Amino acid sequence: MPATADLTNPIFTDADAARKHFQGIRWPNGAHCPFCGQSETVKELGGKSMGPGWYHCKDCRKKFTAAVGTIYERSHIPMTKWLLATHLMCASKKGMSAHQLHRMIGLPYKTAWFMAHRIREGMRDLNPSHGPLGGSGRTIEFDETYVGGKEKNKHRSKRKKANIGGAGKEAVFALVERSGKVRSHHVPNVSAKTLRPIMDAQIAEATRTVSDDGGARARHGEPNHHSVNHSIGEYVRGDIHTNTIESYFATMKRGITGVYHHVSAQHLKRYLAEFDFRYNERSTLNVTDAERATKAVAGVVGKRVTYQQSNDRQNDVPF
Repeated sequence: MPATADLTNPIFTDADAARKHFQGIRWPNGAHCPFCGQSETVKELGGKSMGPGWYHCKDCRKKFTAAVGTIYERSHIPMTKWLLATHLMCASKKGMSAHQLHRMIGLPYKTAWFMAHRIREGMRDLNPSHGPLGGSGRTIEFDETYVGGKEKNKHRSKRKKANIGGAGKEAVFALVERSGKVRSHHVPNVSAKTLRPIMDAQIAEATRTVSDDGGARARHGEPNHHSVNHSIGEYVRGDIHTNTIESYFATMKRGITGVYHHVSAQHLKRYLAEFDFRYNERSTLNVTDAERATKAVAGVVGKRVTYQQSNDRQNDVPF
């Protein structure tokens, strides 16, 4: 794929080019069987009955395509549309709604909505080998925020009695390494019992940490921790500030409020994964739109999301 965004690329219009593009991403060293892992016993099938892209493993005697074991498995949506939808979501800083995908790609709204959730699942980082953030000489900012509509904007019957803080909203805790990556977590609350295990697992030793005087501040008492006191109007003290994490939250909230409008508590983790992914693969780290989309496509392996899993809309958080 070219280094710059090019919607005239054949992978968005030609089925054969799209198939070969995906096969190259999943199998950079040649096809291997998704069932038994063999590569030497794999042979591409020919003939009109199976169509292009089918392989057979002589070891386990199973047939497969590159889509097996990915979010594309058993999908009737053309690969050209999968690649285009992924590119559009990766190239839009604040995301792209299912209605927008529905209009631009020419698929039913429910299909576009399901596609978007599966693409977000591909963006979700499930690799434990990536390890904690930070380290010696590095700075991590952490903070919590709340996602959800204002109580005064809700119907009277749905308002919480308390109209302060995060009442009626979903809590999000995030850690961001300056000039590095971010990791967000949808948490049930911002208590020490909830946040401390996350910080212990996600922050490397000898890391300098910075927070404000909010709920998370008292939960990290390490000697190399610093904070600014927003309650007295202190926002910057030298290089002690939370501007990086606040900037990330601003982008995430503008996307959720202005693009998606409604986010269910069930799927909030996937929306956070989407915003984390785009931040971690941003242009300031010299990642192009095309490269970001390629990485998102590579992340679909080993992940499946059924429509039944994606269709629970009962816990929507309105804005």
